[in-house]
Amino acid sequence: MTELIGLPALELASLVRERQVTSREIVEAFLARTEAVDPEVNAVTLVLADEALAAADAADRTEPTGPLHGVPISVKENIDLTGTPTTHGLPALADAMPEEDAPIVTRMRAAGAIPFLRTNLPEFGLRLDTDNPLRGRTRNPWDPSRTPGGSSGGEAAAIAARMSPLGLGNDIGGSLRNPAFCCGIVGFRPTTGRVPMASSLPPVDGPLSEQLMATDGPMGRRVDDVSAAMAILNGADPSDPRSVDVPLDRPSPAHRVAGVVTTGSDGPLQPAVAAAVGRAAEALAEAGWELEEVTLPELALVNEVWMRIMSEDIPGLVEAMGSLLTPRLREVLLDHVTYYDPDRIPRGALLPERRRLMRRWTEMFQRTPVVIGPVWPEQAFVGGADMEHGIGFVARFLQFVTPAPLLGLPALAVPTGTSDGVPVGVQIHADRWNDAWCFEAGRAIEAAVGVVEPPA
Repeated sequence: MTELIGLPALELASLVRERQVTSREIVEAFLARTEAVDPEVNAVTLVLADEALAAADAADRTEPTGPLHGVPISVKENIDLTGTPTTHGLPALADAMPEEDAPIVTRMRAAGAIPFLRTNLPEFGLRLDTDNPLRGRTRNPWDPSRTPGGSSGGEAAAIAARMSPLGLGNDIGGSLRNPAFCCGIVGFRPTTGRVPMASSLPPVDGPLSEQLMATDGPMGRRVDDVSAAMAILNGADPSDPRSVDVPLDRPSPAHRVAGVVTTGSDGPLQPAVAAAVGRAAEALAEAGWELEEVTLPELALVNEVWMRIMSEDIPGLVEAMGSLLTPRLREVLLDHVTYYDPDRIPRGALLPERRRLMRRWTEMFQRTPVVIGPVWPEQAFVGGADMEHGIGFVARFLQFVTPAPLLGLPALAVPTGTSDGVPVGVQIHADRWNDAWCFEAGRAIEAAVGVVEPPA
């Protein structure tokens, strides 16, 4: 059964469907792996063993109900899963029980998936690292001294350590892609509005920044697994009025030209990251894509507008949360508000400026339908460095991940290998609703570089 934990989610589903392996055997294998590994990683907050085994037995008695029939999945602890608390990593919410599943959990259950783990996140999902006073620090499976990323760090670490084959997270500032990069897995942020995002716990309708820029999405070890999960999660739901029905499938772009990003707004990339971008570009060229070096339009301004929109909500959030947040996190969050001069772009100009930037990036995508570049300008930092060094440090690491939430773009993080014992990878952007092109490019990269296998 130990071999099962290394298989792709879709292959596990195929084995169950063909009656070669039972769902119970698969769930038991992942439960055993979690028991053996998680004490060192601390990615998992709750293990739903009894519920998962009962669901696995039911799956083994019935005909397949969907593409993930009998496959266990993990769920980040800020996504509603009935019978378990939606803690957001806060002690005060340790008993916050939702009345119903989040739409994405409902859809995964309908596809036959079995939620069996809850995973860790930083306080209220507001850090690039994963640590909180309720559940403690999650460690990177590759190097315990490094961050697993945030805020879906527990999810990424669990998947990378083969405690889970597939999982659910969310992203307003790279929270699906940051941890995927740090842990060497695949993370996908869909076009905003493609996947419904809702909670039965207050506040049911979140702040402006969340409504404009946040989305749920899938994480896994293979591009095909994540793409299959997206096909399940895609589409409108009444609980989220932003969500729409747009088909996920699209024909390949008429001109297969990939933009390649080799520099940031504050200077060159770390050599290991630059090499990862170069290797991904070679993979696309080998797959028949033409390459064109590009500069991301007004990247520094994109970061500023993202930060300013986030900052509009931060004082109210800090006041409302009060002592629920650790003092250092409150301090760093309030530093967001003054990091950029609030008078340089008046508050009323933020959304018009956002729309103009959306247009600029769409013009780029007309020439290069996909654009590959870094997730972070450097590899995973030492755990806790985001709080130690403050907002300027955080802003540097955010520079390539804020465009997708601000502009509503799809973005796929794909690993390309390792350097100095920890993963490296790239990020693939496309224009709104062209999510399928991210997956097309991601498959080509994965086929060329292989899947990054974690330490035993």
